[in-house]
Amino acid sequence: MSYAVTKSSPVLVKPAASTPTETIPLSSIDRTAAVRVSVDFISVFSHGEHPAKRIKEAFAKALVPYYPVAGRIAEPTFGVPVVDCTGEGIWYVEATANCSLEDVNYLERPLMIPKEEMLPRPPAGVKLEDQILMAQITEFTCGGFAVGICFSHLVFDGQGAAQFLKAVGDMARGLPEPTVKPVWSREAIPDPPKVPFSGPPPSFTAFNFVTSVIEISLDSINQNKDKFTTETTQRCSTFDVITAMIFKSRAKAIKLANTAEVRLGFAASTRHLLHGVLPTVEGYYGNCVYPVGITKTSEEINSASLVEVISFIKDAKDALSTKFVDWMNGGSDTHYNVPLDYGTVTVSDWSRVGFNEVDYGFGEPKYVFTLNDDVNIVGSVIYLKPPTPKQGIRLMLRCVEEEHSAEFCDELLKF
Repeated sequence: MSYAVTKSSPVLVKPAASTPTETIPLSSIDRTAAVRVSVDFISVFSHGEHPAKRIKEAFAKALVPYYPVAGRIAEPTFGVPVVDCTGEGIWYVEATANCSLEDVNYLERPLMIPKEEMLPRPPAGVKLEDQILMAQITEFTCGGFAVGICFSHLVFDGQGAAQFLKAVGDMARGLPEPTVKPVWSREAIPDPPKVPFSGPPPSFTAFNFVTSVIEISLDSINQNKDKFTTETTQRCSTFDVITAMIFKSRAKAIKLANTAEVRLGFAASTRHLLHGVLPTVEGYYGNCVYPVGITKTSEEINSASLVEVISFIKDAKDALSTKFVDWMNGGSDTHYNVPLDYGTVTVSDWSRVGFNEVDYGFGEPKYVFTLNDDVNIVGSVIYLKPPTPKQGIRLMLRCVEEEHSAEFCDELLKF
């Protein structure tokens, strides 16, 4: 049987009350090239009564305090994007599927419905890159539904986008106002002078990455945490353990020369470092990230124990405070760049940003997953919460080519 989704034409959901008309700045972190992308993801809910209507009304209410989201991205000066608070609203799509969630395995990979049918897009002639957020509600015959979101990373980081969607959930559940009051304050983030970039322009190679999904059990995570504590008398996080597993397993699987560089990159949250910089950190929904990178030789990672690799990661995170403060004071500029060759892998932790806690009045989602899986210039791994009631971490792997995939997955599952 073929499964199909019937979509309504996109409509604009405007703020439910009048909102300011103004042009407001983005922060220097927002404007970095690394976040000038759109992010797509889907949340799967087991049940809901008339969810499309209820969530549509909730968006209209949430867009009053979060009125910049109802505007558009503009670039009156080249390289300096801003937000025009026009009150136009967000594009919203209502859709129905001709099947139950069970029929399509609750949208587990591989997707049995093309992702394009589950995601919102603006009408023809409307620029996707100017939109701040769009939503599509797809209802299934079983009474379950999926929420497809596309948001601009220029305006939100993951935690910021989750904060806005939680506010929509607050409105959908009948609260008079969002639990967390939104804070813009992008102008408070320092804008230190950029260090001129030197050297040749970066080159890009398109790799034939394959997509795999692996689950790391809670027992495995806890055992490795305990081992780290036993050997070092220190504590480590789930992120530290999972990231060390990936870095070590991938280095072994791709078999680069002993002297070749292997690199790990991730964007670390800096919200805790912005107290005293922002008027208030709670409620700020802009980008609060700074790049963290580790470079070692292939031999160094292959010969190190998992505990030692965890220590490398903890050391890099511990240095974040000094580097970020130095950057805010104009002392350094990382360009947010790492060499984009096969030795590099980037990781992104979606398991804790808050999308799994969004409740539109029907309970939290069964599963949340990203669909930005078509990038082929740098290896990437995304950490997700597995579908309830499972525990542990689900890894969406897109960081090795076919010849290295089986060994990489086997190495990961040995820990």
